[in-house]
Amino acid sequence: MKRLLLPLILLIGITLTHAQQTLEELKAEQKPKKDSIAAIQARVDAIQAKIDALPGWKKGAFGTIGGSISSFKNWYAQGTPNNNSGNIGFTVNAFANLNKEKFFWRNSANVNLSWVKLDDKDDPTDSDEFQEATDVFNITSLYGHKLSEKFALSGLAEYRTTLLSNFNDPGYLDLGVGATWTPIKDLVVVVHPGNYNFVFSKGDTVFESSLGAKILIDYVKQIKAISFKTNFSMFQSYENSNLSNWTWTNSFGYTIWKKIGVGFDFGLRDNKQEALNFALAQTPPTATSFDDVDNDLQSYWMFGLNYKF
Repeated sequence: MKRLLLPLILLIGITLTHAQQTLEELKAEQKPKKDSIAAIQARVDAIQAKIDALPGWKKGAFGTIGGSISSFKNWYAQGTPNNNSGNIGFTVNAFANLNKEKFFWRNSANVNLSWVKLDDKDDPTDSDEFQEATDVFNITSLYGHKLSEKFALSGLAEYRTTLLSNFNDPGYLDLGVGATWTPIKDLVVVVHPGNYNFVFSKGDTVFESSLGAKILIDYVKQIKAISFKTNFSMFQSYENSNLSNWTWTNSFGYTIWKKIGVGFDFGLRDNKQEALNFALAQTPPTATSFDDVDNDLQSYWMFGLNYKF
């Protein structure tokens, strides 16, 4: 028996040693190939950076789609044991930018729409239709005459409203002139001390147009599989601080496979005119003037699948 064990142990030891040597040899062979791939990718990135720096139109878009549906029957642990529910939403961020030696023209659009439904089967009076939830539409056009590589005299037109309900009620159109600063690639800072904020609304409402200053900060970045966009838009009225407003929107996208990945969007807004208009529409009204309205911070967020166009 001992005579059999000794050759067997030697054979196992030789096999393990050979396997270890083979693994180390494979790793050693793999390392220069990884270095070669990294070097090739670095050269590709450098060429792409030169392409991006060339004057001309640059266009792109990415978006997020999220949704779910559910159905419950005799689920007594919840308040509505028999119901069908669902939600669906999407966002699209698109841009078309022209860069020339003496001027630039930057255009962007942001659309964020979503619907929700809760159909209580035990309540024949409730709605079984999808209802509007998030409703954001924003387009911006910025033209600049370059004074230097980083500074330009500029003019801005920005329009914001809703699409699904109350289109252009309210709607905001900012028209102004001033200066634009581009300290780094993909970052745009707009300061327009001469800006008029047109507010469109129907009927007898609290909305008022006014003269003021406009600040816009926009940053869009693509780092390999990650897409990122943030936009901050603020209007400061010279006539009445109650007429001022600001909106901050953010979109993140991470590509996992080909052009499909995951996305996350969120936004914040402060607008006292909208808060008072909403309060006056309640029965009974929860406020009657700017002085007694609860101007809570507005917000939204959405997480779902992402597709890069």
